[in-house]
Amino acid sequence: MNTVLIKNAKIVNEGKIVEGDVLIENEFIIEIAQNIHPKQPNCQIIDAEGNYLIPGAIDDQVHFREPGLTHKGSIATESRAAVAGGITSFIEQPNTVPNAVTQELLEEKYQIAAKTSYANYSFMMGGTNDNLEEVLKTNPRNVAGIKLFLGSSTGNMLVDNPETLEKIFSSTKMLIAVHCEDEATIRTNLEKFKTQFGEDIPVACHPAIRSEEACYLSSSKAIALAKKTGARLHVFHLSTTKEMELFTNTIPLEEKQITAEVCIHHLWFSDEDYNTKGNFIKWNPAVKTANDRSALWEALLDDRIDVIATDHAPHTLEEKQQSYLKAPSGGPLVQHAVVAMFEANHQGKISIEKIVEKMCHNPAKIFKIEKRGFIKEGFYADLAIVNNASPWKVTKDNLLYKCGWSPFEDYTFKSKVTHTFVNGELVYQNSEVKETPVGKRLLFNR
Repeated sequence: MNTVLIKNAKIVNEGKIVEGDVLIENEFIIEIAQNIHPKQPNCQIIDAEGNYLIPGAIDDQVHFREPGLTHKGSIATESRAAVAGGITSFIEQPNTVPNAVTQELLEEKYQIAAKTSYANYSFMMGGTNDNLEEVLKTNPRNVAGIKLFLGSSTGNMLVDNPETLEKIFSSTKMLIAVHCEDEATIRTNLEKFKTQFGEDIPVACHPAIRSEEACYLSSSKAIALAKKTGARLHVFHLSTTKEMELFTNTIPLEEKQITAEVCIHHLWFSDEDYNTKGNFIKWNPAVKTANDRSALWEALLDDRIDVIATDHAPHTLEEKQQSYLKAPSGGPLVQHAVVAMFEANHQGKISIEKIVEKMCHNPAKIFKIEKRGFIKEGFYADLAIVNNASPWKVTKDNLLYKCGWSPFEDYTFKSKVTHTFVNGELVYQNSEVKETPVGKRLLFNR
């Protein structure tokens, strides 16, 4: 029997911080109390030393690039980076190569993860203009949801047929997650900037090309369609002030049919950072103005936005160093997401309890993930210890992303993830990842 006792922790769970101990047996938390004495002689004792013990974060949107794009990252490399950052479960997107748009291709990803993932995993089924039959075969018990791209981020996966969209929305009871940007608006904007700059468009024009209007047009249509059909809709990576009017905080999360996510980069960067970061903060949707960033923070704190995620999407340095039009959008974030939010706590923007709500509890609630996302007896022991006063500088030497770069390079964070547990196994300690992939397939209560 694998028995671990975590002593002297500030346990963060369901809006409270309580000092105490947590006892783990095999995969599960079996006791939470003030002062636990181990009964097993071979119990491993870890002194949390008064640091925060949080549920492992659940990242509901990542791109781990396998199969087909493993020069950028793989399930193994990026899940290693995730557990080093306190993320113990992830939901990965279907725009790998080939796209996960059949049940067979989807299952192949699960088989890869079963052998190589350091964190718990689920994979979204991808919708296209012509695969409704395959989408409807998706098993709600062991697949997180259906992903639709309503913008051109992913080429062949663009869903732009209104009849197809309505059929998908009205035919499935599963959660539908959407990337919302209006393709026609983006193309029109791009042509304007090409007329002005030719092929040498400055990256600072990115938020004007992938504009607030492009985002709002698409997200408002998706939400109107969800209301019309009764679909369960989750809107990924919101980035604009205007979109915040589309979401509500007047009903409990468990009753919401339409939920919202914001990503680390839209909370951290603004268009002022393009001058120094260039393509390294080129994402879709684009990082926009400081006013947009403030509106996202306000909506996050008043519960119009329900989840904080990463949209982790690594590309190689060579790819990112190309000209604006050639450089792909996306960047690596899973290793630094939790500490970035703890940094925001240091800045007085958000409480530790709210961080845990948005990164741990709410993803578990929204996707109905079984026995994860909380520090509760009987739940899986997916946990992270965070020292909130342990400064460290992000350098190339301590990056675990296969792509070898980070938009946070040279930044000194005040907080550090010191330990991570996945399914009761201590997988990360003393800046080292234990080389044993112990991730399990996530299951869903639906």
